[in-house]
Amino acid sequence: MELGLGGKIAIVTGASAGIGWACSKALFDEGASIVMVARDPERMEQAAAAILEGYPEKDASRIVTVKGDLREPETVKQTVSAAMERFGRIDILINNAGSAKAGSFFEMPEEAFLEAWNLKLLGYIRMVKETAPHMIRQGDGRIVNIVGAAGRTPGPTFLAGSTANAALLNFTRGISKELARSNVRINAISPGITATERMHRMAEQHAKAKGITVDAQIAEQNANIPLGHVVNPAEIAAMALLLVSDRVPSITGTEIVIDGGQQPGV
Repeated sequence: MELGLGGKIAIVTGASAGIGWACSKALFDEGASIVMVARDPERMEQAAAAILEGYPEKDASRIVTVKGDLREPETVKQTVSAAMERFGRIDILINNAGSAKAGSFFEMPEEAFLEAWNLKLLGYIRMVKETAPHMIRQGDGRIVNIVGAAGRTPGPTFLAGSTANAALLNFTRGISKELARSNVRINAISPGITATERMHRMAEQHAKAKGITVDAQIAEQNANIPLGHVVNPAEIAAMALLLVSDRVPSITGTEIVIDGGQQPGV
């Protein structure tokens, strides 16, 4: 499918691994230039090099890396400045940088909630607030917030993350109406359990909170997925590319759930 993303300029946060890396690679393969943001400089360079494998040396100019923590407003400003200085515009933002600790609610310190909200909820909001004005001036732009199925189906051992996710769904729907006036579309993708390094860390944390083994936790997770398998990060990237393209230009303020049929209710 031709998505028409060649020449577009994209920012991807949390880009050094997992879903963020999959989105970065998919955009690059479609001909977009990308600004990749992550905290670990070594992993960032490895991630960028992996995307460039098989490409001519000249294509390296289509990747800019920014090392920084999105809990810090300065990182947001640095990221947007890097995009504007190198490419002169921003067409796409994929918000993906966010993590939260799992564990028993009564053993979870308040700081765990504040950290999750500051990195993911406020980090996403800061990025939208900094990038959207450029899109509004252009009269065109696309934003995708990678949220999470726990925003609608919270569990007792992941409340710091699920509360951040629920707020992000609210934010996405609310701001979409204002951005739509300038042809800027914003949508959310909520993955279920996804095959990333973070999935294994989360399984360990959930298992500890429940007093079971990690293997038992993983078996329980898989048994609860109707399709019987976890999500591949490439699936999330494929949906993100569709949403930032003009193939379906009337979608905005919407959440797309990719979880193997796990979400209950309607």
